[in-house]
Amino acid sequence: MESISVIDKHPILGLSINNKILEGSKMQRYIVGKKNQITLISALLIVFGFFGRFALESLVIFNWSLVIASILGVAPIAIQAYQAFKVRVISIDILVTIAVIGALMIQNYEESAIVTFLFLFGSYLEQRTLNKTRSAIKELTELVPESALKQMENGNFEEIDVDEVDEGDILLVKTGAKVPVDGTVLFGEGHINESSITGESVPVSKTIDSEVFAGSILENGTMQIRADRVGEDTTFGKIIELVEEAQDSKSEAERFIDRFSKYYTPAVLILGVIVWLFSRDIELAITILVLGCPGALVIGVPVSNVAGIGNGARHGVLLKGSEVINDFRKVDTIVFDKTGTLTVGNLEVAEKIFYGKNTEEVLGLLASVERESDHPLANAVLQYIGETNFSTVKETEVVKGGGIVAKVNGHRIAVGNEALMEKENVARNEKAKKDIKRFESNGNSLVLTAIDGQLKALMGIRDQIRPGVKQDLQKLKNLGVKNLVVLSGDNQGTVDLVARELGLTEAHGHMLPDEKSAYIEKLQAKGQIVAFVGDGVNDSPSLALADIGIAMGSGTDVAIETSDVVLMNADFSRLPHALGLTKATARNMKQNISIAIGVVLVLLASLLFSKWMNMSIGMLVHEASILIVILNGMRLLRYHLGGKRVKPEERVKAEKLAKAA
Repeated sequence: MESISVIDKHPILGLSINNKILEGSKMQRYIVGKKNQITLISALLIVFGFFGRFALESLVIFNWSLVIASILGVAPIAIQAYQAFKVRVISIDILVTIAVIGALMIQNYEESAIVTFLFLFGSYLEQRTLNKTRSAIKELTELVPESALKQMENGNFEEIDVDEVDEGDILLVKTGAKVPVDGTVLFGEGHINESSITGESVPVSKTIDSEVFAGSILENGTMQIRADRVGEDTTFGKIIELVEEAQDSKSEAERFIDRFSKYYTPAVLILGVIVWLFSRDIELAITILVLGCPGALVIGVPVSNVAGIGNGARHGVLLKGSEVINDFRKVDTIVFDKTGTLTVGNLEVAEKIFYGKNTEEVLGLLASVERESDHPLANAVLQYIGETNFSTVKETEVVKGGGIVAKVNGHRIAVGNEALMEKENVARNEKAKKDIKRFESNGNSLVLTAIDGQLKALMGIRDQIRPGVKQDLQKLKNLGVKNLVVLSGDNQGTVDLVARELGLTEAHGHMLPDEKSAYIEKLQAKGQIVAFVGDGVNDSPSLALADIGIAMGSGTDVAIETSDVVLMNADFSRLPHALGLTKATARNMKQNISIAIGVVLVLLASLLFSKWMNMSIGMLVHEASILIVILNGMRLLRYHLGGKRVKPEERVKAEKLAKAA
């Protein structure tokens, strides 16, 4: 068992002190390493001492048992105090060491023995309970693959260390095995549990060309995969790194408490000296040292943050540190991108009108141009057209926020929105204008095609609203979010339709990425705390500018690295849980601070204004307060936002139906 005083839980000072112990003598390392055994021996000696006094009526046995228990118990505490002092830290161990030595000097052996035992036993219990707050992270790290079956030159598969796998290697994954790397299925099929990546326990079917992620588990089937990303570059590796960094980061509250405890502990020591100088009551002065220990205050805030981040990791919500928790809980305005966020993101041609003849030729030219783009609308058009005769495209020009202009077979082809048609001076007669207006009112995104300045085709492309989004948005309102805004590059009619159906506060269409960023700045200038929810790629400026950037992460999304919060598997229903969790974490933090300060005040008041308070009772209450704040923080591991949540299988089924519609 490592050193486990409160100062050891400080990520920097604790490391320094433990390093000093490691550098110290073998005897020091041995004593500190045997703290648990010393705790047990101290307990047995105390019991034997009281047995000698009351059963055998021997004060000699009583005194010597308690003296030995005191000396044994104070040894590891004094070593930690000495090493802390060497790095110029006045730790709680120093206060307890001085108090125990003082109690021995005034021959209060009962107090010295019981105080050392309670301190050591309390530290043991603290470590046990703290380990549970890290359980979510421990579960993640235990899922890290250690080996892989690699195809060798002779075609056979041999087991190698996962660190030896290179990109492009062919690996075999058997039933019950962990997927060692991010890759693509080349052969075979099966169902994979991706809960370590997405937070969902429902197995996902994988066939040839499906993506698989390191750390997921093949529950049935056998498959061969090609390694696409290995080591720390895998999605799972990035998730673990992100969560560990989040735990190590410090909130403003933690930094304040660190500064506070730095001066508070010496102040308690000085107070004890002053009390002794004026009262000449050494026992009173020593008791003040024990009662003034700020253990619960130092540990209370970090344990809340660790438990909150751990809960998020287990539910597919990645919170990038304590500051994110603090800022996210204050959000009163959430701005959404539409496609892929509020909607499924699977666009399809829902309505179409052709102007003139030669429809097949128009579709061939349109498909040739759209093949040059990776825009979702272009993909929807290509999917609708299907097999056709493609032509060579020349002089392609991408018009930002408009579409594409290109030369094909000597024709100038313009494909895009109305703004592009205006720029290209494409005439639209009254019928075309009415068609455009009708398509917009039906909630379509428009793709207009012009050939040599003449409008030839109008297509309306629609997306389906995500199942359960309306209920999730209501949960956000219940959590105190006042403004729900959608910003989209789609036409205003489409955006208004979505806003009406979902009950959003505002809806703005025809917006370019820089216009979205400007709108967020406008909201912030009004004093609103803004979160932006997007895909983390096209909307990266808005994600970076918002007070909290929230990315709909699909596992391979670069948003894992660029945003403040990631909703794994692009699951919108995790957003209310994430906001509720940050608010619960902040409340928990305040509760722990109140408990810690309240206990110290009550103990000191009891010491000054009552006769029942003594060193042993004070230490017992002190250790109990530390356990209380830890247990209170651990409640966050079980946090779950109330209300009905769309089950994963229901969500997948609904999205498949939407795609098939």
